[in-house]
Amino acid sequence: MRRLRRPLERLLLTVWVGSLWAVGYLAVPVFFANLDTGTAGMLAGKLFTLVSYIGLVCGAVLILLRGSGYGSRVADWKLGVLVVMLVLVIIGEMIVQPMMADLKAPGLVEGSRQAAEFGRLHGIASILYLLESLGGGVLVASGLEPAGPHKAANQ
Repeated sequence: MRRLRRPLERLLLTVWVGSLWAVGYLAVPVFFANLDTGTAGMLAGKLFTLVSYIGLVCGAVLILLRGSGYGSRVADWKLGVLVVMLVLVIIGEMIVQPMMADLKAPGLVEGSRQAAEFGRLHGIASILYLLESLGGGVLVASGLEPAGPHKAANQ
């Protein structure tokens, strides 16, 4: 299993961050450029939910792999980034998205208080997604290998 840890970590990070970027910055903009807003929003919501579940699974496994492989993880900033990314997914999917769905369920009327609140929550969700994407970019650019003295002992 030790020999498979690095490739598995790389694969999980690739799936998670690749899905974030492909959906959020490629597919969804194409939807809104080519479909009516309702259809584009519905498809985007379904894909964002899928990406959230991918993030929950990949993030949890990555954290478990990193936490079990190197001894003390207090100084591992990469583990910290993974934890923050996972927390962002949880906040977005388990708190913000249900609130948005509750507002949207009866139908939004443009200019209404509910529409304004939906817009505010959408902005929060977008910021959470951007922060998660940036965290993933940092991890992809730096690699997941441990830094410092742990590196030589665990390759």
